[in-house]
Amino acid sequence: MPATEGKSKFARLALVITLVLGSAVVTFAAFQLDDSVRDRIVAAQGKGWKKSDSYRMQGAVSRYGDWPFLMLLGGAGLLVAWRLRNQRWQRILLTAMIASTIAGALVNAVRLTSGRPRPRESPKIEQGWYGPYHDGRLLIGDSRYNSFPSGHTATAVGFAGVILFASPLAGSVAMAVALAIAWSRIILGAHHPSDIVVATLVALAIAWFAWRIAIRHGDSLAAWVTAKIRRRP
Repeated sequence: MPATEGKSKFARLALVITLVLGSAVVTFAAFQLDDSVRDRIVAAQGKGWKKSDSYRMQGAVSRYGDWPFLMLLGGAGLLVAWRLRNQRWQRILLTAMIASTIAGALVNAVRLTSGRPRPRESPKIEQGWYGPYHDGRLLIGDSRYNSFPSGHTATAVGFAGVILFASPLAGSVAMAVALAIAWSRIILGAHHPSDIVVATLVALAIAWFAWRIAIRHGDSLAAWVTAKIRRRP
């Protein structure tokens, strides 16, 4: 094995270990913040809070940052890129939509079964991990117990992550919007900080792998799809 190749593999391994350890530290820190952040959010949400401008603004950010609107936005951008014959941005946006969908599906599968109460349900529901079935009833589909991880965050960060890896300048703007969506979920009492952090890390990993696949195999996949379409009667 050439020395340069060995150094390259060692550098990649060191980077992976650093990222894993860093992610573990950030996740641990987020879990330590959950209780204090939850107490502040619950205390701030008085009887008139849902009529406040803050609630309406954060609610709008959360609502328009969900998966359906991201797909509409991505589809519109994809159409513009297609009309302009910009293959690079066609690839970026299509990959972003795929990564967002995969990240959202994976995170929501966990979220529906983790049984973690939302922060805003305190103190009516004691915080903990109840799983998909507790005390004689099924908790899957009960929104009060679907806090961990954050689906909104996963879809938004999965979408923005691909853009960030493909085009750092445009991706920085997209990621700022994604983090604003994540922040709105905390302010609304829908998620704990750890819900946000875990969803972000998962979505970034999926976005990175999706973009790597798009770079390496995008042309061959596009050619295969085109050939399949042309063969149809």
